Amino acid sequence: MRASRPTLLLLLLLPGVIPIALADIATVTHDPAYAVPTDAELERTGARIGRITIETDDIFDESDPREDAVLYRAVNRLHVTTRESTIRAQLLFASGDPYSRRVLDESERALRSQRYLREPVIRPVAWHDGVVDVRVRSEDVWTTNPGLSLSRTGGTNSLGLELEELNLFGRGKQLTAGYSNDVDRTSIGLSWHDPAIWGSRWTSTASFTDSDDGSGWALGLERPFYELDARWSAGLSAESLSQVENRYALGTRVDSWRADRQAFDIHRGWSSGLRGDWTRRWTAGFRYDRARFAPADTALVGPLPDDRTLALPYMRLDLLQDDYVTAHNLDQIGRTEDLRFGTQLSAELGVSQAALGANRNAFVASLGASRGYRLVHEQSLFLAGSWGSRLEGGSLRDSLLSVSSRYFWRASGKTVLFVGFAADKGSALDLDHELMLGGDTGLRGYPLRYQTGTARALLTVEGRYFTNWYPLRLARVGAAVFADIGRTWGASALAVPELGTLRDVGIGLRFGNTRSALGNVLHVDLAFPLDGDPSVKSMQFLLKTYKSF
Repeated sequence: MRASRPTLLLLLLLPGVIPIALADIATVTHDPAYAVPTDAELERTGARIGRITIETDDIFDESDPREDAVLYRAVNRLHVTTRESTIRAQLLFASGDPYSRRVLDESERALRSQRYLREPVIRPVAWHDGVVDVRVRSEDVWTTNPGLSLSRTGGTNSLGLELEELNLFGRGKQLTAGYSNDVDRTSIGLSWHDPAIWGSRWTSTASFTDSDDGSGWALGLERPFYELDARWSAGLSAESLSQVENRYALGTRVDSWRADRQAFDIHRGWSSGLRGDWTRRWTAGFRYDRARFAPADTALVGPLPDDRTLALPYMRLDLLQDDYVTAHNLDQIGRTEDLRFGTQLSAELGVSQAALGANRNAFVASLGASRGYRLVHEQSLFLAGSWGSRLEGGSLRDSLLSVSSRYFWRASGKTVLFVGFAADKGSALDLDHELMLGGDTGLRGYPLRYQTGTARALLTVEGRYFTNWYPLRLARVGAAVFADIGRTWGASALAVPELGTLRDVGIGLRFGNTRSALGNVLHVDLAFPLDGDPSVKSMQFLLKTYKSF
């Protein structure tokens, strides 16, 4: 069969047409107006980061009719917007660096850790000639927090007055002045934190407190391992604190002593950086820790803690696995949460010596481990454990073994089942390290520090409900039903009889702050004890802010 002339002509032209067509397709693919390749494709082709655009939205979106009100517009005008240089100083990449989705994700986590920003998002927005432009977008929050805080836990009220600025002049610096009155003392304080000195990776902290029972100060300068691939760290810190400390039994203060504490630490760390999914870090340092105890104004019922001074060079090893996932409505309300599933291991060993100023020779050791597990059907489990002790004269002193677990099951889009378990086992504990349970230390239906001992365990079961209610566009609302079961073991310093297992049930509301740098969750709870002695009230009303649900 003889081909027609048009067919022959087409066959002759195809070898030239095809390359031209393919070239046109390639040109279109590289045009910024078209879709940016996937992260995997950008990394495979060796794309480099070009222009980095920083966009910071106001606290309230005035284009949204729900937030286009006089009050919201006034807040936007009064607020000092975060400076572009402040955000840029937190990024872990720069123009010219190879494109890496992992580094962009880690930068997002770094920005989320800054309390003055809300919901940062980093995305590639344009691609041309092997260069990818990146946009960093975030929302500001209100960072000037003059406030009154009232809390009630374990039948005890606390009052706090505070003036806090968490983004001074839009530069990320934090200055806080406050007053507090709680079960232990009345205090005034002033603190300063700079997360990026002159735009560097160095941070600084300073604080001073003056209380009706003493005073204290703390100073710190550090260049931390600010990212998984960071190669070195360094830092030094010093603090001093004098105050009255208390011993409790059945929620009642029965003993008091004056404690004078001084501490100093200097360290240097190094790492080969991220290798695959793992980072290994070594840290060498010197730590000085002194505690002196004396009777307070009243006579002691029980023994006084022993004075101790530790002066020790130490070595520390940390192993970290890079495995993070973002989630919503687990521990926070309406905020992005960073869940670490990767394994984290740590070990530290120091030798306290009299020649260095210690009042005892001892080996001081600690171990730590944590890991998260992804389970089927929207379930996750997080495990953690730690151990620390001193070896003195052939025997272990002040040993504490701690284990904990946190389980989440998202039963639906709005409901989450949470189960938390924590246990501590102490041995030959220093008398100022007694374990307590009740009120703010667990068991919400009982007085503060109701149980004491050398071991404790606490199980919490919570049904969490997340609503769509967003009153005044300021706080998201949730609710909870809960049950706590716990107890302590071991003789306390005062030989208080063991009370056995204690239980409580309760209900509560949760208010998640979304527009302020406080970022806390306000708990309003009613807790009902099911056990305990007759002095325990039949209901406890609790009002307190926490970092989580």
